[in-house]
Amino acid sequence: MHLESYLAQCGSRWDDRTGATTMPIYQTATFRHPGLGRSTGYDYSRSGNPTRAVLEEALAHCDGGCRGLCFASGMAALDCLARLFAPGDRIVVTEDLYGGTYRLFERVYRPLGIEAVYADTSDTAAVEAALRPGARALVVESPTNPLLKVADLRALGRLARARGALFVVDNTFMTPLLQRPLALGADIAVYSATKYLGGHNDVVGGALVVRDPAVAERLAFLQNAAGAVLGPQDCWLLLRGLKTLGVRLRRQQAGARAVAAFLRGHPAVTRVLYPGLDDHPGHDRQCIQAAGFGAMVSFELADPSRVADILAGVEVFLFAESLGGVESLITLPAVQTHADIEPETRARLGVTDGLLRLSIGLEEPDDLVADLEAVLGPTR
Repeated sequence: MHLESYLAQCGSRWDDRTGATTMPIYQTATFRHPGLGRSTGYDYSRSGNPTRAVLEEALAHCDGGCRGLCFASGMAALDCLARLFAPGDRIVVTEDLYGGTYRLFERVYRPLGIEAVYADTSDTAAVEAALRPGARALVVESPTNPLLKVADLRALGRLARARGALFVVDNTFMTPLLQRPLALGADIAVYSATKYLGGHNDVVGGALVVRDPAVAERLAFLQNAAGAVLGPQDCWLLLRGLKTLGVRLRRQQAGARAVAAFLRGHPAVTRVLYPGLDDHPGHDRQCIQAAGFGAMVSFELADPSRVADILAGVEVFLFAESLGGVESLITLPAVQTHADIEPETRARLGVTDGLLRLSIGLEEPDDLVADLEAVLGPTR
């Protein structure tokens, strides 16, 4: 069965007792035992809940993993992952990554003795140099946030295996419908499920999908021990979102292509970052390892002083953080999503004060282009 067909019915066949075609929300903290020493398989919702179990099973199936684990946020998922490491461990991380991930590694785990070393993961040779003997993990975003650089995931997977490092890919921008990291050599796929998996900007969640049963068992222990699990109603919202993931992505990618093409020809724009453009450095690589280019577009203004007026002037785009929902959003990474990264580091990476990030939603592409043209000015 195609993944889209599977997702359209995820949870629909679970309730044999009533035949409900929607997975029920098991809004309960605890479960009654049939007798002493007997269990229904569920005891306490932190340890397991039927609604969460169906969601975790669906995500594991989509990514080809042995187990999925769902958390209260994407950061909670990354925090659980980071608990695999101990003081003195070193991990190699994408340098132009989401600011919240940077904050977690720098302000939470570096003081505990876990060292993050940053590298341009779109440059395999740079990763090889950074992944010195003894590195415990390689953590990669691809495409990156917000510069949309594309890593050669197969090559990095081989490199990580040769060095004995765990290979982790944040697949939030792509989802398993467009890119399957575990099939490309990753050990763990990470998601901010708030984004495309949920798809409606109405739920916060995170997920890990794991290849190896022993690693999955350790992460499941940590999930239960630390307790940052996703509640049953939020799990139900994510299951609902997954049902329309395929149709949403097709529409969003069509909008992204139209917006990127418009921006590429605009005199007020100095660069457009979208892997779907044939002149993007990662275009050919993305064609090989993924089934699409996603719906995130970043662009840089020739005159950064225009940012405030543009953000105030858009009428279709919403000036807001986050991404992946049905509504198109415009974000200024330097002061929103990446504010925790030092200014000099942002400048070196290219996350400038004139860089704007777009998350393309389900609106008519012509309306999105017209909205941008109204604030940027005509192309001629």
